[in-house]
Amino acid sequence: MVKETKFYDLLGVTPNASEQELKKAYRKLALKYHPDKNPEAGDKFKEIAMAFEVLSDPKKRKIYDEGGEQALKEGTPGEGFSFHNPMDIFDMFFGGGGRSRGPRRGKDVVHQLGVTLEELYNGATRKLAVQKNVVCDKCEGRGGKAGAVQACSNCRGSGMEVHLRQLAPGMVQQIQTVCRNCQGQGEVINAKDRCKKCEGRKVNREKKILEVNIDKGMKDGQQIRFTGEGDQDPELEPGDIVIVLEEREHETFIRRSRDLILKLTINLNESLTGFKRVIGTLDQRSLLIESRPGEVIRHGSYKTVEHEGMPTYKNPFEKGRLIIHFTVEFPPTGFLSEKELKQLRKLLPPGQEVIVPDDAEETVMTEFDPEMDARQQRDERMRSQFGGRGGFMRAAAGGADSDDEDGAGGGQRVQCASS
Repeated sequence: MVKETKFYDLLGVTPNASEQELKKAYRKLALKYHPDKNPEAGDKFKEIAMAFEVLSDPKKRKIYDEGGEQALKEGTPGEGFSFHNPMDIFDMFFGGGGRSRGPRRGKDVVHQLGVTLEELYNGATRKLAVQKNVVCDKCEGRGGKAGAVQACSNCRGSGMEVHLRQLAPGMVQQIQTVCRNCQGQGEVINAKDRCKKCEGRKVNREKKILEVNIDKGMKDGQQIRFTGEGDQDPELEPGDIVIVLEEREHETFIRRSRDLILKLTINLNESLTGFKRVIGTLDQRSLLIESRPGEVIRHGSYKTVEHEGMPTYKNPFEKGRLIIHFTVEFPPTGFLSEKELKQLRKLLPPGQEVIVPDDAEETVMTEFDPEMDARQQRDERMRSQFGGRGGFMRAAAGGADSDDEDGAGGGQRVQCASS
């Protein structure tokens, strides 16, 4: 029997709790009541640290069990006990390097979210359903009844097994594997004592709806972070849920930083005499685009409209440019009669006068495709390199053989000896 159980009650363990149980209880409560996470916890963090320091020290625990907290203050004859700073205990327990390090954190969970260019232009709110681990509220993350968790006897709580295998006389190989008894957890729970809700896993899988606020001007690949919303673990500070925006391709506009690029096709008539177009913007406005009288729009040329591009992130009233890339569509051959051609020549600037010598030879021009020509030349080089169409086909199929059927012209053949 112990004189008082205050320290045991603070840690939520029984007076016969093992060292492993004390460590697990302190780990959970220290994370819960750490001043950086729970500023309103008051002196709870200090009380937990003091209770753990006493009960984890066999000498102090024996004195406390026999005489309670008062016996610790008085100490043994001629000797008193001093206690560490609660933050120092926390840092030593979690392997930290000072308060600024804070509790150990779990991994961040990353989700991709496809967004339209309209949503990035105007801003939007999207709801995203995520699955996450949540500490079991029935067993409070213990996995079972109080005191049910025991250190694995097979791996002695390390979670790993070490096996020795003799390779040769005097040569031994050491192999480390995950403990088969506890699956690397370092602890086991009797089946009858396991929590019925989480089945000893300490956490449950739950669904949560997140509201993702997409601000105007955000970019492809930009992150939106939900702090502390990652998977929970009784021994770790939850990580974050990170939403990564993935911009979808738009049918009209191409985004380049703060600029929007619009490809606009006009015909030859519009190129020479002028054009008008009405462009629908990403925020449902209409813009009139037109050329000046007498202005010639050349094929492949660019024009810009200031302040009609993407809004600036965190400063949406400042916008980039709308860049228009022109493609001039030429009419097909033969669309004009000879009479119309003569009239057109009178309207257009005169062409270059050419004196044709008597011995000039007439030629015929045909269509030419540079890409097709490059492929043909490449194929011709391969045929020349691999020796005709047969060698070329074998090389293309990945089965080129330097030896012919008679074995000539190839490397030396190797024959296996038979006994």
